[in-house]
Parts: sequence; C-alpha cells; structure tokens
Amino acid sequence: MNSLTLNDHVVIVTGAGKGLGEAVVSGLIEKRLQFPGLKLFLTSRTLSELEALQIKAKSFGVEAEVLAADLATNPVLAIEKCVQRFGRVDTLIHCAGVGRFGEFQSLTRDDLEFVMKTNIEATFLLLQKAFIQMKSQTIQNGLRGQIQVITSVAGEKPFEQSSIYCMSKYAQRGLLEVMRLYAYREQIRILEVKPGAALTPMWGEVTADMTSKMMKPSDVAIPMIDALLLPPSATLETLTIRPLSGDL
Repeated sequence: MNSLTLNDHVVIVTGAGKGLGEAVVSGLIEKRLQFPGLKLFLTSRTLSELEALQIKAKSFGVEAEVLAADLATNPVLAIEKCVQRFGRVDTLIHCAGVGRFGEFQSLTRDDLEFVMKTNIEATFLLLQKAFIQMKSQTIQNGLRGQIQVITSVAGEKPFEQSSIYCMSKYAQRGLLEVMRLYAYREQIRILEVKPGAALTPMWGEVTADMTSKMMKPSDVAIPMIDALLLPPSATLETLTIRPLSGDL
C-alpha cells in the first residue's frame, strides 16, 4: 500500500490508559518510523496508566504528555491543553466510552445519564472543539486533521442487554455522518471504527470460551493506524472489525 509518512504529527488519544486506547498508543509508538517527530497527548481517568505509557514512549524516543481527567466533566480540556503544549492537533483518536448493560426493563435513569454524559454529550463537545481547531490550522502532510472515533457494531446491530449503549452508539454514528459533510470541504478525514467483541476491561470477567472467540485490542488498533497513513487524496470512512467467528 502506498502510504504517507507523517512528520511532526500531534496525536491526542482519549481513553488511552487501557483497552483499545492503550493498544492504539502502543501501536503508534511501535510504528514511530512512519511518524518522524511524533508527539502524543494521552488522556484518561487513571494517572498511573498514563504515566506507564509515557515511560514507554520515552524509551522509544517519542514525546508524550499526559492528562488525567474525566471526559464527562470537561470534554474539551484535552484539546486546549494539547494546543497549549504542541500548537496544533493533527489527529484525534477518541477511544473513551462507557456502558451500562442489562435488561431493558431494569435499566435506570442513572444508567441512562451515566452513558449519555460521556458517549453523547462529551463526545459531541470534544469532536466539535477538535474540528474547530483543525479547521483553523494550516495544511500539514496534505491534511488539516484526522478524527477517528471508536463506536461499535452495537451502533448498527441491536443486542438485548445493550439498549442504552446501542442508543448512544447509533447517536455517535449520526454525528459522524453530519461532520463529514463539513469535513469534505476542509481536508479533514473522519473515520468511524466499529469493533465487534474485543477483549477490553469493559467486558468485566469473561469465560475462557468467550476469550478464545474475541479479538485482541491490537487487532483493532493496527488498521486504525494504517488508516492514518493513507495518502491525502483518499479517506477511509468506516472500518468494521469483527472476530472471525462473528458477534458473540
């Protein structure tokens, strides 16, 4: 594949401390030769996890700043702090998300508000801020910016125990479709990543049989990073990745 080399690329990763976010960060560090001068801005709620990634990045010669913060409380803080530190945001990879699961009849208003606060309200404000920032930037490496958002196959397929989660992921898909109408004019790429079952902490305890059927977080991260390196004349809009055995 004829891919791009991205020089002095500034990447924000939300939900960076664990799961898919951590896999994306590790993948970027390991693929650093295609990102000369890579600068990472990593945010999640747990400082110790971020600091471990910062140490890993430094050992590979990659600069990384970290911000321990709750996205639901201040959705735009990471964008503001990244611009203060590095002057721009070339890529936002939005991996942070939450879920509450159970029978439709049993889920509560608290469950609803918890999920919507992060998955819809904070996501909207974060992406809006990132888009405004990217639109204001000069073109670098052929683009003003790239935005990748991890939604889910639950944003297009219903699951019995996931009514609130599905609703939030359908909403995220709608937002990204609208954003693309603006992004086409601004040389900004927007990718929706729809993973199936990947073994992340959101699943809690899983059986050995389930684990054997699930993807590893790196299975999702690798094509996401490859998508960043597409030539600027092309854009990948959706990426659906499922376990080979299908949905659980």
